[in-house]
Amino acid sequence: MDTLIYFLPQIWFVILGICLFLYILLDGFNLGVGILSLTASSEEYRNFLITSLSYVLAANEAWLVIIGGVLSGAFPLAYTVILNALNIPTIMMLVGLIFRAVAFKLRKYSDNKLFWDLAFGGGCLLTALAQGFAMGAIFKGFSVNELGHFTGKAWDWLSWQSGLVALTLIQGYVLIGSTYLILKSQETPQEEHYRTAKISVFIMLMGAVFSTISSSIFDEQLRIQLLAPTQVYLFLFVYILVFLLVWRLIRSLNQQKKAAPFVWTIFIFMVSLLGLGLAIFPVIIPPNITIYEAASSPRSMVLMLIFVGTLIPILLACSIYQYVAFLINRLKWIIAVLS
Repeated sequence: MDTLIYFLPQIWFVILGICLFLYILLDGFNLGVGILSLTASSEEYRNFLITSLSYVLAANEAWLVIIGGVLSGAFPLAYTVILNALNIPTIMMLVGLIFRAVAFKLRKYSDNKLFWDLAFGGGCLLTALAQGFAMGAIFKGFSVNELGHFTGKAWDWLSWQSGLVALTLIQGYVLIGSTYLILKSQETPQEEHYRTAKISVFIMLMGAVFSTISSSIFDEQLRIQLLAPTQVYLFLFVYILVFLLVWRLIRSLNQQKKAAPFVWTIFIFMVSLLGLGLAIFPVIIPPNITIYEAASSPRSMVLMLIFVGTLIPILLACSIYQYVAFLINRLKWIIAVLS
């Protein structure tokens, strides 16, 4: 039983990180394309950006539901604190997702597509902004009492640190959206996407570096953990790996590769999330609520493993089917044009 109590929270922490990565990957480029549609130079180009998501937009929000289910089932204390502390960003995110979904459906049947196009892009921007503020607030930490109950104010999530994280995350979404569009664009729009990707990766990197440095300065616990003798070399390896991946990404953009920028961007997100997880582990609610304190009973976590272990492969299969269907339809379109 002691072994279960020790390892089950760690397993669920890893599962939570995997679900978060899958959501950022699968819905991230959708949000990025939506944000880019706000700066489109023409109605025709904006229509291309939005319709490029036709076969891959649905079901990505399901990973958000899985993340909420993992938190509520495996770490109920963390779930309660996050809901109480982040109710405003959560509402902002839900409103943004609703606007995005409704606008995407209704724009096809409207004569005035500009309104729904702006609603789609605005919904994506609001969703990304809310997620960035929430992520920044989580890593900054919450005020809790000795029982783990949230004792802060409704606007504690709003700070310059969380705002910096939000802007960095938006640039990350723009980056993955730009590299996705490189896969789908023809020669003329491709040049614009290469340029946008270079700008966004630079801003994202500067934001991430500044966020890390400022967090280490103002957060004593994070600074101690980053500089601990057993972890400093691991963190240093992660940071060096991220810079190498960014260098490879910029090189592929300069060489105007078609698939490589998207692949390198995926690796950058993966390693960055790994570094964030290592930075706070075993804390799940900074500054001092650990995964062991926030975990539910071993029996509940074992039962959830059975359920989630079945559900995640199903969701992955649905996502794979979406992209396979997209590729098949894309191939049919190419054949029809050539013939």
